[in-house]
Amino acid sequence: MCADRLRVGVVGTGLIAQVMHLPYLAELDDLFEIRAVCDASRKAAEACAARYGATSVYTDWRYLVEEDLDAVLVLTSGSHAPIAGAAAESGRSVFVEKPLCYSVAEGKELINTVRRTGVTVMVGYPKRYDPAFIELCHRVSAMGDLRFVQLTTMESPVAPYVGHYRINSRDDIGQDQIADWQTDRANRVKSAIGDVGDLYSRTYEVVLIDSLVHELNLLRGVLGEPDELKFASIREASVNVLLDFNGVECALTWIDLPGIARYEMEVRFYDPNERLRLAFPSPFLRSVPTVLDSEKGEVGTPHASVAREIFSYEEPFKLELVAFHRAVTEGAEAPTSGIDGLHDIALCQSIIKGGIESRPVLQPSDLNAASTE
Repeated sequence: MCADRLRVGVVGTGLIAQVMHLPYLAELDDLFEIRAVCDASRKAAEACAARYGATSVYTDWRYLVEEDLDAVLVLTSGSHAPIAGAAAESGRSVFVEKPLCYSVAEGKELINTVRRTGVTVMVGYPKRYDPAFIELCHRVSAMGDLRFVQLTTMESPVAPYVGHYRINSRDDIGQDQIADWQTDRANRVKSAIGDVGDLYSRTYEVVLIDSLVHELNLLRGVLGEPDELKFASIREASVNVLLDFNGVECALTWIDLPGIARYEMEVRFYDPNERLRLAFPSPFLRSVPTVLDSEKGEVGTPHASVAREIFSYEEPFKLELVAFHRAVTEGAEAPTSGIDGLHDIALCQSIIKGGIESRPVLQPSDLNAASTE
């Protein structure tokens, strides 16, 4: 247990850190004190330190985890397991951006470290902390005959959504460093899914564990663990997956539409007496509410009604930081714990396996289901 105001170090001052995490850490200054920042770009790290009052600046995360901190936020690209593991080993609680890691194998090693040291590790899945999502979970659990679930994401270019923010440049990172990162990521992808070719490797890294992992975690948050991955189709610009959750089929579709700056992500639940639709805004826009639509009717009549509800304008990125603080200081259970995030990685590996082998995968989020052996 530590002081109520957590002394935190932030590793990674890229786009999502500057747009979301750092501003909300600063707003929550009664809960967090930003002590140190680290980035391979000294220019960005120093600019963020000056803006948010950090007293220490590093370009090597190994020095940051040696600081006298209560918690470390790992907001870098790539696998977060090495930094998270080192922070946990030093007794610091850890908040990590998704993905937790690149493979179940490296994730298990991290979880073993967490269990041995007793620290908190939480994965950043803001949709799980959205008040509209929490209400959706209550509504779905009350459905008497859920028959089908459909989740659709229409990916769009990021630049139009972030051009109005003040973003510090990271153009002082050397090409050798970038090449090293690319090699490390390629090796970790190969370790996770094997030598499966460019399409599957790129889809695994860029689509599944970097984007669709949010949707998979959301589905698991509502429905629990899937019993079967029935089908997976992987193409250059789309991924289609059919999952079975305790007899309820769920069709998941991700489509890349780079020509239109209009991100859409919605999930629908179908019961004979009610249809629910939850629609999320772009994750790069602050405080835009998630919308919950419910449709009902009267049997044997033409009467039908649709109600649209907004539950909060609070930013889920901020709410998940509040949840992380509670988990560290009060021992409250974090819905998106490290082990929860690891099940998402297992499911991503299973989707690649099912796509390559063109066959179902039983218990696809089980930590032993996605083995490439």
